[in-house]
Amino acid sequence: MPNQLGTEPSAYLKSAAHQPVHWLPWSEAAFARARVEHKPILLDIGAVWCHWCHVMDGESYEDPAIAEVLNRDFVCIKVDRDERPDVDSRYQRAVQALTGQGGWPLTAFLTPDGEVFFGGTYFPPDNNPYGRPGFHRVLMEIARAFREEQERVTANARAIREHVVQSLDEAKAGDVTADILSGAADQMARLFDVRFGGFGSAPKFPHPAALEFLLARWHDSRAGSGGLPWLREIVDKSLTGMAHGGVRDHIGGGFHRYSVDERWIVPHFEKMSYDNSELLRAYLSAYAAFGVPLFKEVATGIVHWVLEVMADNTQAAFATSQDADLTFGDDGDYWTWTKEEATGALTAREGAVAARVFDFEDVGEMHHNPKKNVLWWKQDPADDERAVLRDAIGKLKAARDRRKAPFVDRTAYVNWNAMMAGAFLQAGAVLDRPECNELALRVLERIWIEAWDVGRGMSHVLGRSAPRGILDDNVQAAAAFLDAYEAGGDTTWLERATAVMTYCEKAHSDGTPGYFDIAGTNGTAYLAARAKPVQDAPTPSPNGVAALVLARLWALTDKPEWRERLDRQLGAFGSSARELSLYGATLLRAIDWAMNPVTRIEVSGPKGDGPACAMHLLALQAYRPRKVVIRTIADRPSATVCVGTSCSLPVATPDALAKLLES
Repeated sequence: MPNQLGTEPSAYLKSAAHQPVHWLPWSEAAFARARVEHKPILLDIGAVWCHWCHVMDGESYEDPAIAEVLNRDFVCIKVDRDERPDVDSRYQRAVQALTGQGGWPLTAFLTPDGEVFFGGTYFPPDNNPYGRPGFHRVLMEIARAFREEQERVTANARAIREHVVQSLDEAKAGDVTADILSGAADQMARLFDVRFGGFGSAPKFPHPAALEFLLARWHDSRAGSGGLPWLREIVDKSLTGMAHGGVRDHIGGGFHRYSVDERWIVPHFEKMSYDNSELLRAYLSAYAAFGVPLFKEVATGIVHWVLEVMADNTQAAFATSQDADLTFGDDGDYWTWTKEEATGALTAREGAVAARVFDFEDVGEMHHNPKKNVLWWKQDPADDERAVLRDAIGKLKAARDRRKAPFVDRTAYVNWNAMMAGAFLQAGAVLDRPECNELALRVLERIWIEAWDVGRGMSHVLGRSAPRGILDDNVQAAAAFLDAYEAGGDTTWLERATAVMTYCEKAHSDGTPGYFDIAGTNGTAYLAARAKPVQDAPTPSPNGVAALVLARLWALTDKPEWRERLDRQLGAFGSSARELSLYGATLLRAIDWAMNPVTRIEVSGPKGDGPACAMHLLALQAYRPRKVVIRTIADRPSATVCVGTSCSLPVATPDALAKLLES
């Protein structure tokens, strides 16, 4: 059978269409073929942005000798994890049960019924000195075991399936109390890296939801004691460490996916839409709370990168990702610099200043090419050097723009488009960038028109009818619709968010608390089992986002049914929240909404420029945890601030509202 990936819409699958492996896309036909031929299935799950996926493609799947074994002894299925997060999440759990870790590429060996009996992530092509078996040897042993040890294979598959089915339901009911919040903050503090910021050691991921959670805890602590300094230190040092590290793109803006070292210096170079939308929100919130100019600069850089690289203004959509590499084996060469490359683009003084600030030397940080430097902020320039550095950055950007840029996947996923649109609405207010609002609202309008179906929920990709019925698409869209309502006061967005959450209650629930990740089952392998995910891995958990949407609907409408649904939702995961800490930060933020007073700012007045418009912008810009903003039309400008059940007298000017918010 020829390779069947050439006509698939996924960029990742298309990139493998030339390989000699007889790949099939995920389908019932692929499983039927395995059953008819009585062959094991090789399942490869990856993504177009995934560096090690490209490495394994180049080393193994493009090797004719390995392809011969695969085509003879296996049925081979390739899946794009961005296109099918429901497939990925289930098979990740199966491989994690076997090996203790997951990730991409995910390499799983299945029975013809789709049950895992062996797996791993990246396999080197040949045996290596660290004891990892070569892929050719693994394939030969798996094929032999499937032929000769059917009973053992079946027993393994059955045991793994039982584990997967049990682990998919992360709902652990429990009482929701204030000590969950303080306990989680304490656990995060124990994971905090006091030297370089962030949590844990290498590899180091950003965890923006945890930083937003701790920022709210710091703000609340100010009421009694002026603020707990350790809470601010965690947020401040983590955001500053990332801002100074090579994980941030100092030339073009935005962040790479994670750092391979604890100092944030050497990143995995792919840039993800979802990471940057969450980090944009975290830096905007911290800037609004602390007033640190660096945080505004970083947020502005993310916006610039998105507008330049990721935004499609014509189609009103945001791209998914930008690759780390241009070709197999280059390992971030587009993003890194030899000393000669950098100084060759600059004057002598610019080169000297940039070399001190960004630490580019004859020997850099990249192992595959020791001359290559990752630009990271080693030290501040002198005051009289700042203008020189700005000119140097501009010239380095121009020089890099002349290089061929890594591939940008322009697939418009509904969940990640909604996340970026919501972040852009926050940026439009905090940075006073109306163009961010304009694009975000156009994206959300397109999501409503093209993706929404009242009977079937959101589709996963704009412009495609399938797949559909994924919880994350629905709740992220609902959250962004509420952002749009607060940003402009148009009640249409509130009605749309309400419609989406009403659908979720019907399609993603069976009457028990908590939401299933998919609206229905198609009966293929592990997809017959529905999941109730609550961990943030790697994106915000859809059940946590659902809880935040329910909390905001309650705060915006005062309707008790939303509060009742919020309490049921949180109660379903009460015990989970105590266990997850750092990895359940989205759910913890929703618990914070349920346990502590909400700030409700109501602004009324005429449309257009004037005091009401200025007060509305001020309300959106101000940092308050658990804040909702309501804008209505009236003849005269007026604003009130309610914290919990205590409300201010109306004020009519921005200065008066600013004083209210400060107090």
